[in-house]
Amino acid sequence: MTDSRLTAQFAFLTEADRLKSVLRGTTLCDGSRRENSGEHSWHIALYAMILAEHATRPVRIDRVIQMLLIHDLVEIDAGDNPIHGDHDPVEQDRVERVAADRIFGLLPPDQRDTFRALWDEFEAAQTDDAIFAKSVDRVQPVVANLETGGGTWPEYNVTPAQLEVRVGVKVKQGAPALWMHLKGQISAWFASR
Repeated sequence: MTDSRLTAQFAFLTEADRLKSVLRGTTLCDGSRRENSGEHSWHIALYAMILAEHATRPVRIDRVIQMLLIHDLVEIDAGDNPIHGDHDPVEQDRVERVAADRIFGLLPPDQRDTFRALWDEFEAAQTDDAIFAKSVDRVQPVVANLETGGGTWPEYNVTPAQLEVRVGVKVKQGAPALWMHLKGQISAWFASR
């Protein structure tokens, strides 16, 4: 039993390593290159630890971090679809759900079910933990773009209205103080263009 369990767990962990090969639309804060999804997952877990005090409602930071560490594993199969990119969200959701079935299915059944439930909770964004997790997931790329003089915003023809609808709404649900802090910087960046 232990040997087959370990075999499944190591198979999942080896598969998860592929997340490091998925390049995102966002660059590193120094602008030197695009970040990969593994780096993004680590960075937003750190964001959650540091910024948890700004959550609208109390959160269980251990659960938030778990969600953030696994939320993009589906990109191994589905790729990264930047929030300001041109893609069909319904098709993206379908592809990501199939990917979640496959990737979490590598784990032993108890862990498969636990991690899949966490992923589903993050995607639904209905609980306090998931709402806050979604907030920091949206905040980190904004910070990276601000740190790099707009980063990839010009590439994606991002407007202030798009940022408000696609990012601000989610951030304000889980951590409005974060959005209020960034909003002035965002406005200044667009005003300078």
